[in-house]
Amino acid sequence: MNEISQKFGANLKKIRLEKKMSQGDICRALEVDRAFISNLESGKRNPTLATIKRIADALNVDPKVLLE
Repeated sequence: MNEISQKFGANLKKIRLEKKMSQGDICRALEVDRAFISNLESGKRNPTLATIKRIADALNVDPKVLLE
């Protein structure tokens, strides 16, 4: 499971940076604190399916891209 979390986090960070968004930008869009996004990006926390969908919407990407 840890490998999946790390892969998700790496994809999240890569896409966020490609979109020229800061962690703060994502935090504001999702109404979560920065520590939550930081923990997701580092693979320390597992998102729910609903959270994956919300993140994908905020990044304007298909949710499967975050999981590839």
